[in-house]
Amino acid sequence: MSMARRTDAVHVRAPGKINVYLGVGALRGDGYHSLATVFQAVSLYEDVHASPSDGFSLEVSGEVDVSGVPLDDRNLALRAAKLLAAETGVRDGVHLDIRKGVPVAGGMGGGSADAAAALVACDALWGTGIGSRGLHELAARLGADVPFALHGGTAVGTGRGDVLTPALARGRFDWVLVLGGRGLSTPEMYRRLDGLRAHGDSLADDALELLEVPVAVLQALRSGSAEELAPVMMNDLEAAAVLDRADIELVLADGVRMGALTGIVSGSGPTTAFLCGGPEAAGALRDELRASGRDALHVHGPVPGARVVD
Repeated sequence: MSMARRTDAVHVRAPGKINVYLGVGALRGDGYHSLATVFQAVSLYEDVHASPSDGFSLEVSGEVDVSGVPLDDRNLALRAAKLLAAETGVRDGVHLDIRKGVPVAGGMGGGSADAAAALVACDALWGTGIGSRGLHELAARLGADVPFALHGGTAVGTGRGDVLTPALARGRFDWVLVLGGRGLSTPEMYRRLDGLRAHGDSLADDALELLEVPVAVLQALRSGSAEELAPVMMNDLEAAAVLDRADIELVLADGVRMGALTGIVSGSGPTTAFLCGGPEAAGALRDELRASGRDALHVHGPVPGARVVD
C-alpha cells in the first residue's frame, strides 16, 4: 500500500557505528567473511536531504574530508535510491544532499549510514509503503552494515554482519574517537587478515567455524558497565590495520596511558575508539588527546538508527 508522495524535502539522520566486538571467520562463497560482531550506534551522524527531482543526483559536503566520496553509482546512497525506485515501481527521481559527520573510510560505517538514510528518506518522499521489513531486505542487498544503520542501538550481527539480533544495552557508554587521517580500504583489511592467517597467525578451522560473540560481552552490555565491557572488547581486523598503519598502535597506547579503560580499532580502521568510565572521563581524555595533536571527538551510544528529522 503506497502513501502520498511528498513535494517538500525529507531530512533523515543516520548514525555511525563502532564494533564493540568483531570476530572474523572464514571467507564465504559469496566473497564476504563470516562475522560475529556487536555494533553500537554512536552520536556521530550523516544527514541526508532527499528532494523531488526528474533524475538521480547527489551532492556531498561535510565536517570531515569528503574528497574521496564518489558522486556516481559507486555511491551507496545513490544505489539505495535507485534500488528502492526499481523495487517499488517508482518513476520519480531524487536529489540527495548528504552532509557527512562520520569519517570517510574510517571503519565507522558512514557510507552504510548514507545508504540507510537514503532508503528511509526516499521511502518517505515517494510514499512507497514498503515497510520496515522491505527496507531491511533492500539494506542487506546494499551492504553488510546497512541494516544496522537502519536499526541503530546495539545489536549482534552474524552471517556477514547483516543478520541482526538486538542486544540489551543498559545506560550510556562514552567513547572518545581518534580520527586516523588517510582512510583504509575495508576489503584490503580483510585480505590482509587472510594473509596474516595464511602465514602462521592462523585460527584453527574449528575456531573459524565456531564463531560467536562471547557471553561476557553481552553480559557487560546488559549490565551497562564500561568497566566490565573494557576487558572483553576485541577486533580481529586490528592486526591488519596496525600492519598498514604503525601509528595506530601508538594512538592506542597513548589513549590508555591518558586514562581510557581500553582502546580498539573501529571496524576496519583507521579510527580508534576508546571506552571511558563516563562523560567527564571522556571529556578529559578528548581534551588531552587534542592537546597532544590528535583529532579526537567525544561521542556516546547507543543512539537510534536512521530516522526522519522534522
